[in-house]
Amino acid sequence: MHNAYVQDLKHKEDELAIQYLPAVKAMAFRLKERLPSSIDFSDLAAIGTEELIKLARRYDDSLNDNFWGYAKKRVYGAMLDYLRSLDVLSRSNRKLVKAIDHAVEEYRLTHDEEPTDEELATILEEDVEKIHEARVASNIYTVMPLHDQLQVGDEGAALAQIEKEELIDVIKNVLCNYKEREQMIIQLYYFEELTLKEISEILDITESRISQIHKSVLQKIKESIGA
Repeated sequence: MHNAYVQDLKHKEDELAIQYLPAVKAMAFRLKERLPSSIDFSDLAAIGTEELIKLARRYDDSLNDNFWGYAKKRVYGAMLDYLRSLDVLSRSNRKLVKAIDHAVEEYRLTHDEEPTDEELATILEEDVEKIHEARVASNIYTVMPLHDQLQVGDEGAALAQIEKEELIDVIKNVLCNYKEREQMIIQLYYFEELTLKEISEILDITESRISQIHKSVLQKIKESIGA
């Protein structure tokens, strides 16, 4: 009798997970759209599905009557944890990413466009494959929460000294110095989770310019907290 009850309970829990599988796949697809081609959609979907099943099996509807409301953040968090686990930015790569960002800014001042990997390799006297790998790794980090991105470069040393509320104030102060359209880019990217292509179509601005503004905001925030 007890075994039959347990089996029935497990069946209901799995049915609950199955009900929200399309939502998990949609979430994985949406995240994949913002990532380099080297990240596989099926890996993200599998990680999300595994987390969904775990959550369904320990869900108590007497404590929370909205399963997806309870699970959504946790499933997305599991996908981000997977991206973090790839450890795409080694210490040497972090330094190279900073050098690349600086070189791109300098190049834009005279050329009004981003340099290619080959041009960056010449400027920085680095192997072109290393440049490519560092840029791909950097692009993966752009989907991470700001807290993750601000740790790139100084291993989070400066960020450890600042409280969350203080960081929010710093971000607000930095954004105040940008034009309304540039503030809108950050809003659409981080809060609406649109892709660079979608933002480009809405604001009629190139994807490379959006990327440049995004990196500029991050750099200003880092400078403000002493990173």
